[in-house]
Parts: sequence; structure tokens; C-alpha cells
Amino acid sequence: MHFLTQPPRFLFFTGKGGVGKTSIACATAVQLATQGKRVLLVSTDPASNVGQVFGERIGNHITMIAAVPNLWALEIDPQAAAQAYRDRIVGPVRGVLPDAVVDGIEESLSGACTTEIAAFDEFTALLTDAALTQDYAHIIFDTAPTGHTIRLLQLPGAWSGFLEAGKGDASCLGPLAGLEKQRSQYKAAVEALADPLRTRLVLVARAQRPTLREAARTHEELAAIGLSQQHLVINGVFPAGEAETDTLAAAIYEKEQATLAAIPSVLQALPRDQIALKPFNLVGLDALRHLLVDTDATYGADAIELPDQINAPDLSALVDEVAADGHGLVMVMGKGGVGKTTLAAAIAVELAGRGLPVHLTTSDPAAHLADTLEGSLPNLALSRIDPQEATARYRQHVMDTKGAQLDAEGRALLEEDLRSPCTEEIAVFQAFSRAIREGGRKFVVMDTAPTGHTLLLLDATGAYHRDIARQMGETGVHFTTPMMQLQDPKQTKVLIVTLAETTPVLEAANLQDDLRRAGIEPWAWIVNNSVAAAHPHSPLLRQRARNELREIDAVATQHARRHAVVPLLTEEPVGVERLRALANRKIS
Repeated sequence: MHFLTQPPRFLFFTGKGGVGKTSIACATAVQLATQGKRVLLVSTDPASNVGQVFGERIGNHITMIAAVPNLWALEIDPQAAAQAYRDRIVGPVRGVLPDAVVDGIEESLSGACTTEIAAFDEFTALLTDAALTQDYAHIIFDTAPTGHTIRLLQLPGAWSGFLEAGKGDASCLGPLAGLEKQRSQYKAAVEALADPLRTRLVLVARAQRPTLREAARTHEELAAIGLSQQHLVINGVFPAGEAETDTLAAAIYEKEQATLAAIPSVLQALPRDQIALKPFNLVGLDALRHLLVDTDATYGADAIELPDQINAPDLSALVDEVAADGHGLVMVMGKGGVGKTTLAAAIAVELAGRGLPVHLTTSDPAAHLADTLEGSLPNLALSRIDPQEATARYRQHVMDTKGAQLDAEGRALLEEDLRSPCTEEIAVFQAFSRAIREGGRKFVVMDTAPTGHTLLLLDATGAYHRDIARQMGETGVHFTTPMMQLQDPKQTKVLIVTLAETTPVLEAANLQDDLRRAGIEPWAWIVNNSVAAAHPHSPLLRQRARNELREIDAVATQHARRHAVVPLLTEEPVGVERLRALANRKIS
């Protein structure tokens, strides 16, 4: 493995949820410890299962891994860190400032940026405190801070209490108001990250377009601020030998190979490793020791029993319920790479095929939807929002208005804040909001919707709901704002899309909590691309199918009021006929 050649003291693993960062970080720690080096493994992943992998209880204190000499581990709980962080900031002003102001501050501290900064606050000492870490030859971090967070920490004005000064609706600047350690310590931590002699960043992806796009974006973002010592690891690549076992396995192999042949150009120059998909669960030392070993052995791939049928509704059952209302807003939500766009298109095509008027609006950057849908189906209208164009327009508007009244330092802060992921959500949602009103007379299917945190930020700043409510409340005139429509289950159905894997299900559950905080109750979950529902013959795929059953059961029994399972297909569901087939595909 290239990324393990002459490794520096600090190794950071980063990538989209579900790509295997934790497994690779754990396997790396075991390999280095086996070589006689003292290793500390640190996780800041919200879905951390380091303790489960080693079969030990770890938690927020350095713990010796009994089964692996020379290895210690630490799990930083980012949610707990973020809550403690919020309490430190909000506590002193609660009861002093008006409740509405406190609510706004709390919400500005509820996003992913706060969680990341709070976690960075926790592990800064591991990068800078020589006395704390002098006993370890290597410190391995499962999950690295983003370039956005690092840039914020580099901005001098970020330490002046931007939020308290009332300079903006800070989505990422607010958390910086609560940083308590000396600025010099953060400066030293950022310098350690940027030093190629001390730090190596490992970008982890799968042989899938969304995860490789994310890796390319992360690479450019980090390289631009001096973190240039990067390696790329493509995890879980389907082996050629398995491709001969059934048609689904062959289709997966061919698709992955085509994706790898078209890897983003910015990643092509990076040192690259590929790790084959293994036919075993990545739990326990034996599995970890085999993960980074290139072998054709079918370790653990015995005959795997699967149920004859998956006890779950299919997508057509959900569409039947949606269609019964005759009109309404259908919002398809979820993390990148779970298949939101395809499912939104399938639902829209099926509703239109039943003679119902439908407007499908999407921010999908791929043009294939427009190519295959527009003008090809009666009752279906298609509109596409360009996220980059909408975001650039929104950023420029904010800089021209709010930024015009700030000094150079304030403008630099505001400009960095506008690089937050929240900004794109707000910009795209503003473009989408024009279509929301149509839901009273037709179906509007919306692909890619904002999180509950973003909606609450909009609400708190009066951008939509409160501003209109204040203006119209005393007139006696009936009014409906987009926020009110989203909160009304009779008008809006939110569908959360996930995959039957541990991290995507956890991320979907967090999204659901986020929406509930905004007063929006998700209507259903869709488990997409299920291997179990496809009934594979390949030993590898049957192992993955068996692992999926636990996650599908968790969705059905713990998370969703109603749900559907969509099988993984041998062909891309592109075009009207295949999309309709997807919406009507019965699982057995």
C-alpha cells in the first residue's frame, strides 16, 4: 500500500460516509502496531464503531487495546463535544437576551460546522501537546477536518466573536465565538496538518462517481490551503473473479471499471491504492489483518443462507399512497450518492403515467434527466436548478448588501462563511421555493432539499416564514409561507433515501432528527440499491445482502413510519421505461 510507505507521524483518513474510513484506519493502526510501533488511533466519526471493530469498550479516554500490543484508541464523541460547546456559548446569555435571540444563536450552533469545530477543539491537543503524545510513534485520525473548517481557523477575525457582534446569520462563524484555547495552539495544529513531514491525508472513496467527486473536491480544497501530502485509496473494488458468478455481479464490476477509467483528472496524479471488496465483515482482528492484503482467497465466504423474500413494501406501494391525494409537494432527501435523483424521477414518471400533472424540479448536475424526460411524457414538466449558478448569485447578493457595510476583515469572514455547505442549500432552496406553491394544484417532486438546520436558519433570520407572518399577521389576510407548507403533512411528503449500510442509515436518522427540530415529520424512508432485494448468487454479494438485513430491519422498526425497499439493478434506470419499471418493480 503506497499510503503506508514511510508513513509520517500523523495519518488522517477522510471521505464520504460509508466508504470505509474507519475500517482502513483500524487496519492501518493494527499493521503499524504489529511492526512494533506504538500507535494511538483517534476517531471523531459520528458513526464510529472502533470499539465494535476491536470488541472493546473505548469511549472518550485513551484505552489500551488488549488484543493488539502497542495499540491504544480514543473515541471523541462529536455530538457530545458539540453539545458541551453550545452550552458554553449559550449558557451565559440564557435569561439575559430575549428568547428569540437565544433561539437564533442555538440554531446557528446546530449545524455540521459546529460539530466539526467542536471535534477539532477536542483533538487539537493531540496535534500540539508533545507531553500528551510523546509515547506514540504514530497517531491515526479517523475523519479529518474539512478545508472550510481549517480556513475558518486561519482567519484572524474569526477569533473576535463575529456572531456576538451581530454581523450576520452565521452558519459557521457562530461556533468560532466559543473557542477557548489559545489561538497559538490552533495555529500550531493547522501548521502540523500542513507539514508533509508530519502529516499525510488519505482520501478514501469507492469506485462510484459521487464518492470520487467528493474526493476530488476535498483534494482541491485542502491542497489550496497547503495540505498537499495526499494519497487516494479506492476501497471495496469488486474483484474480477466474482464478476463471473451472476449477472448482477458482472454489472457491478463493469460499472466500477468504467468509473475508474473516468476518474476525475485532479485525482489522477495522486499516489493511489485499491482495496478489493472482501467477503467478510470488517469486525475483529482477523478481518482487519486481511483487509490491506491483496489476496484472491475467499476468506469466510461459506454458503450464506438468505431469506426467500424481503419482508418490506416496494416503491409502487408508496407511490399508490402519494397518488391518492391528487396533488402535493414530494421532497426527496438524503446524503449524496444514495440515489435521490433517480428515485425522484421514477416517482415523477410514475405519477405522470397515471395521468396526474407533475412538475419535477432537480438540482442534479447531470444532464441525463433532461435528455431522457423533457418532452417525452405527457403531464410531466421538468425544471433544473444549477446549484453553482444559484449559489454564486446568492453569494454575490449577500456580499453586495451585507458585505458592503463591513471592513476588510469582516468581508473576509463573511466570504468564508458563504463557502459553507449551508449556503448552497439556502441558494438552491430559494430557487426551489417558487415551485413549492404549485403543490396546491399539481404534484411537485423536488430532488435535493435543504436540511432542517438550513430551514431553521432561514426561519430564524426571517427570510421566509417569520417575516411574512409578522407583516401579514395583523391584516387578517390568509397566507401560507413555504415553511408552513413544508410543516403541513397534508401538503408535503418528505421521503428520506438511504442505503442499507450502517453509516448511511445513521446519517439518515440524523437528517430525520434535524427535520423534526424544524417541525417537519418525514413521511417515509426508501432503502435504495438493496443487494438483498436483488437475490444475488455471488458469495460476496450474498455476504453484503446478509449484512443489509440488519439495517433494513432497523429502518422498519426504529426509524420509519413507513418504508420501501428498492433492489440494486443490473442496468442504470435511465429513460422513461426503465424509471417506470423501477417504480413498479416488485420485490420478493
